Amino acid sequence: MTTTSRRAFLRNTAVAAGVLPIAAIADTPLGDRQPPLPIMCVGGHPDDPESGCGGTLAKLKAAGHTVTIVYLTRGEAGIKRKTHDEAAAIRTKEAESACRILQAKPLFFGQIDGESVFDNSAVKKMEQLFATEKPAMVFAHWPVDSHKDHQAASLITVQAWMKSVVKPALYFYEVCTGEQTMTFRPTDYVDISPVQETKKQAVYCHVSQNPEAIYTRDGHALMERFRGAEIGVAAAEAFVRMTGERSQSII
Repeated sequence: MTTTSRRAFLRNTAVAAGVLPIAAIADTPLGDRQPPLPIMCVGGHPDDPESGCGGTLAKLKAAGHTVTIVYLTRGEAGIKRKTHDEAAAIRTKEAESACRILQAKPLFFGQIDGESVFDNSAVKKMEQLFATEKPAMVFAHWPVDSHKDHQAASLITVQAWMKSVVKPALYFYEVCTGEQTMTFRPTDYVDISPVQETKKQAVYCHVSQNPEAIYTRDGHALMERFRGAEIGVAAAEAFVRMTGERSQSII
């Protein structure tokens, strides 16, 4: 094993074990011989991953890693006066547009907006997805959330993570803190100031969801400023790390 491949192996193993914080892989672009780490993000609906951690995903992609976004549902109940099929078609296209901006691969898990379930079948399906995608790092909703779909997406992911032989690093993100995400105490922060506009463009792909309101009424712009103020930068996203010691990572 060469020095370069040994270094990559140790780095990948450490990330999978939850040892390295986000800063350890996102702050430095990959070398020519370093394989990109597969990153996976799970969200309840189209626009959740983008609004919750779109800046971090953009930054990881810019560092050379691969990003897959898994949408638990297609947002079937998310457009008034539209049937589930009509809304799903619209929101699927919006999600695909957002993923093009983030340079991420979109996957749709197959559950229904507002009717999501957390059961053995769903966990098994997520286990299979983990086995296929082999993520080194996973982002998921914080499980203490007022939205049932967010809870389901989180718990399905956590159970699949627990059953993984090699556990990826697992981070929880926040959405609409205080209204949806509850009792969220960050362990890690990501400075998204350099990619804030990219994140905003991805969120604004979700035209059917009134993206201006996502940033103003639902408080995501304020969240970015507040989390940024906590670490002394213009804008940040915050996370709770499932494993390892409490730390503060600024990238």
